[in-house]
Amino acid sequence: QVQLVESGGGLVQAGGSLRLSCAASTSIFSINSMGWYRQAPGKQRELVAGHTSGGATIYADSAKGRFTISRDNAKNTVYLQMNSLKPEDTAVYYCNADRGWDVSWGQGTQVTVSS
Repeated sequence: QVQLVESGGGLVQAGGSLRLSCAASTSIFSINSMGWYRQAPGKQRELVAGHTSGGATIYADSAKGRFTISRDNAKNTVYLQMNSLKPEDTAVYYCNADRGWDVSWGQGTQVTVSS
């Protein structure tokens, strides 16, 4: 499996910004799809943003216009820029890599948005 290490979470006031990073242990150039998910207490894990195997970039409706996913293949890192954060964005954010034959998850990074 791919080892994924997230960073960049923290406590921020509503309206603020954070940039999450996901560093992979292997080249991400050939990984089918990579994305960011989140899980709030008592809720199911949900997709926030991702690069699909078909080359598309997708966002949850709640993330559109505020979040941007990007990747730096040279650094084997995927980013999630989050702007205009809201209290409802509070969750543990997970990085995901799907190579087709295996799926890997990071350990998660906590994002807390205060009102």
